[in-house]
Amino acid sequence: MGLFKFIKEAGAKIFGGGAQAATPDKLQQEVQGHGFDASKLSIDVQGDKVKLGGQAMSQEEAEKIILSLGNTYGVAEVDTSELQIQQPAQQSTMYTVQKGDTLWEIAEKHYGKGKGAKYTEIVKANSPPVKDPDMIQPGWVLRIPPLP
Repeated sequence: MGLFKFIKEAGAKIFGGGAQAATPDKLQQEVQGHGFDASKLSIDVQGDKVKLGGQAMSQEEAEKIILSLGNTYGVAEVDTSELQIQQPAQQSTMYTVQKGDTLWEIAEKHYGKGKGAKYTEIVKANSPPVKDPDMIQPGWVLRIPPLP
């Protein structure tokens, strides 16, 4: 899949308060906390970079795992060059939330003018971290899935 960039000062703090990425064990717990089976994954941390390998069931699952890792405090990159996807599909667009963004505006930017109501697709594709559509944070990276 490639290399995904994140803002390492944004995201969930799951290990202390420093700008260092969590340990592989803590990141594996984070993935499991999002409801994914981490037993088929390998997670290696080198400074602020996370190398993700192993197997994911689908493109959607792989992208959500990448976001669960990358949207943690201290992670600047997730390298997926060793990740295999059993059911490949079209990749989602990844978008970094900017100050002042709304999900409606993000939907119109990616899906076209007049399609702001499709923000619900973005919410579904990003749960978690998006629990409340009115509370997105600058620096979060969101999946923008292709419309069906």
